[in-house]
Amino acid sequence: MSRFQPTAAIFSGFFLLGNLIILWGMLLPDMAQSLQMAPVISGMFFSLMSAGTIVGAVIGGKYVQKFNFLHLFASLALAEAVLLGLLSFVSHWQLLLPLIVLVGMTYSVMFTIGHTLIARLYADRRAAMMGLMDFMFSLGTLTAPLWVVVLYWYVADWRWPVRLIALAMVLMAAYSWRLGAHKVVQHHAAGSKGKSLSYTAVLRKPVFVILLLAMIGYGAAEWGQGNWFVSYAVNGAGYSTEDARLLLAWFTGGMVLSRLGFALLLRWLSAPALMRILSGCALGGALMLILAHSYPTLVLGNFALGIGIGGLFPLLLSTAMDLDADNGPVLSGLANIGTSVGFQFAGLVTGFWAQQAGILQAFMMVPLACGWLLVMIWLFAAKQP
Repeated sequence: MSRFQPTAAIFSGFFLLGNLIILWGMLLPDMAQSLQMAPVISGMFFSLMSAGTIVGAVIGGKYVQKFNFLHLFASLALAEAVLLGLLSFVSHWQLLLPLIVLVGMTYSVMFTIGHTLIARLYADRRAAMMGLMDFMFSLGTLTAPLWVVVLYWYVADWRWPVRLIALAMVLMAAYSWRLGAHKVVQHHAAGSKGKSLSYTAVLRKPVFVILLLAMIGYGAAEWGQGNWFVSYAVNGAGYSTEDARLLLAWFTGGMVLSRLGFALLLRWLSAPALMRILSGCALGGALMLILAHSYPTLVLGNFALGIGIGGLFPLLLSTAMDLDADNGPVLSGLANIGTSVGFQFAGLVTGFWAQQAGILQAFMMVPLACGWLLVMIWLFAAKQP
């Protein structure tokens, strides 16, 4: 059995995780109405999911190498399915909050396992394969708005998309567990089973501190957009919910193209130069979203933001792993922590800002995050040999 099977398991898992993570932003208006969630509660929802993600990243970065990766990945997928099933039956927002913490924590450890396993399987072409893996994640974020729109034609209930993802998680867990049982792939799927790794040792290097700060900006930009754009387009710009979800698909489509194609550009551009170009494109797209609300402008702004954001995560993380491959799980966890902190910051601040001044003003968080990201990218690129 070759590397293809464990790669297929991780890639399919990342496709489902992409569907899952973008789902909340699309369903938020209906969830808020159904569960009587004020804007500040909506912000707390995203903040608590991010807090769970941070805890999961810390745990995953330190300890996943002690286990068979595919068996652990399967177990976590099954646990995520159970949590989503429970969440789909809640009738009060107070019950939603503790469940979303656990959903975020489980998602985060799965994310760390995926990056670590693919980085080990393809050390010879790490950037390209990690880009393809994150392409599958973005493909999930792209398809989610489309199938949710179709599902709503028949069942206009936010609970059913969550249940469908839970069912898909169960199937993927069964496939991953079956693969993990094969002795031929166990040496690929198992970690080193040595002592736990240290975040402190990694953060003594300034380049990785900058990586963390860049990921904070990345998380705030990507998930500020992903979680709040539908609300911004509906409540701020006056579009219908269906139109807003389709507009968001231009953002996720840009991310898909970026993650699929950035490795090709590395034939002509250095990694630092490409990171600078992508971060500049992201800032330009974010500014378009707040300067004009015409449909073509929102399409172009979403697409440019997606193109800019999409390739940055795998490019940043693979570049960091090239600098210190032995600490791959910790670097993946660090990137996930930074992204989650940005996610949490964007969710909490945007929620409070929207409560006070409305979503039209609060959406300024996205271009501000892109500006921070651009500065950190330039600093990170300057540290490259």
